[in-house]
Amino acid sequence: MKRLALSVSAAALVVANAAYAEPKAEVLHWWTSGGEAKSVAVLQKEFADNGGTWTDMPVAGGGGDAAMTALRARVLSGNAPTAVQLKGPAIQEWYEEGVLADISSVAEAEGWADVLPASIAAHMKCEGSWCAAPVNVHRVDWIWANADVLEANGIEMPTTWEDFNAAADKLQAAGIIPLAHGGQAWQDATVFEAVALGILGPDGFRKAFVDLDEATLTSPEMVAVFDQMRKMRGYVDPNFPGRDWNLATAMVMNGEAAFQIMGDWAKGEFLAAGKAPGEDFLCASVPGEGFLYNVDSFAMFDVDGDDNKAGQELLAKLIVGPSFQKVFNLNKGSIPARTDVALDEFDSCAELSAADMQASSDGGSLLPSYAHGMALRGAQSGAITDVVTQHFNSDMSSEEAVKQLAAAVANSL
Repeated sequence: MKRLALSVSAAALVVANAAYAEPKAEVLHWWTSGGEAKSVAVLQKEFADNGGTWTDMPVAGGGGDAAMTALRARVLSGNAPTAVQLKGPAIQEWYEEGVLADISSVAEAEGWADVLPASIAAHMKCEGSWCAAPVNVHRVDWIWANADVLEANGIEMPTTWEDFNAAADKLQAAGIIPLAHGGQAWQDATVFEAVALGILGPDGFRKAFVDLDEATLTSPEMVAVFDQMRKMRGYVDPNFPGRDWNLATAMVMNGEAAFQIMGDWAKGEFLAAGKAPGEDFLCASVPGEGFLYNVDSFAMFDVDGDDNKAGQELLAKLIVGPSFQKVFNLNKGSIPARTDVALDEFDSCAELSAADMQASSDGGSLLPSYAHGMALRGAQSGAITDVVTQHFNSDMSSEEAVKQLAAAVANSL
């Protein structure tokens, strides 16, 4: 009886130690630009204010490719980070490798199912269990513009691709770069899917880049998408290869270029530079209907140690907490993943984004971004982007691009 009592006491001590373990988290992410770094600092501070010790592991590269290479090396060496910026099908891919932790206890205690849109919540679950925490909702299909440049040239924000082309031709004639762009594969893909949404429409986009429907991938409308991409190639400056996205945003800020097609993380750069929406810069959805979303989230990896597990639980709680959702997204340019966060302190672009997201959700045109890893697994999205980039950087015809697109998708399945 005495031995049993000792065993119970020892077990209680272990539980107590786990409960009072100092939360620790090594966090791998690719938020390294001005607005992004300011945003992640908010999470670091809140984690520290709640007794946690944060080890930062930033990996530069806006699309996250370099971060994923670093993550693969860490996991293969048996030394996974505590939390990793992951999203979309990539979460499921890592879950299938058996390396993700279950954070359902936090999700259920905090009532995530009641405050997250069902479509967003679905990305955060692995076979019914919560395995990731959503940070925000980014809209991808935005056009950003320098307000003074447009006013000086008598140009309104374009509402059709014909309007965009006419404005770009006028700007080019005036010696202004129409489109600020960085020649990186993911940036090419961002412009491509924005053009595709406008030309194919929401149903066509879903068939092409969610369902991978061959008839849509080889349709005359897809040829028209590549035709427009050829025009876009003519509107960028010769120095675009390898340019980071935030440097392209800076070109719009300083009036060197008029437009940028980029997700609303670009707005975080404008805001970090003290620019005001509606005054210094303008925002509008790209021509066409629909809303392409990109949800940043953190997946928790299986780690040893009570302090690391406590860190995961605290991190998950804070990420979806209303305070962080508000402050982070005010800095980042995105909107909260939670539907119960008041937007009264958010700017007009964020309010437009939230209203459009609700309307698109109601109308069935709320769509996952293929270019930002929300719609497809890596092999399929990579196959599409390879063709897009080859076309953008060569004299390949639109008809040939469509043939290669269908073949690349078929070979990736």
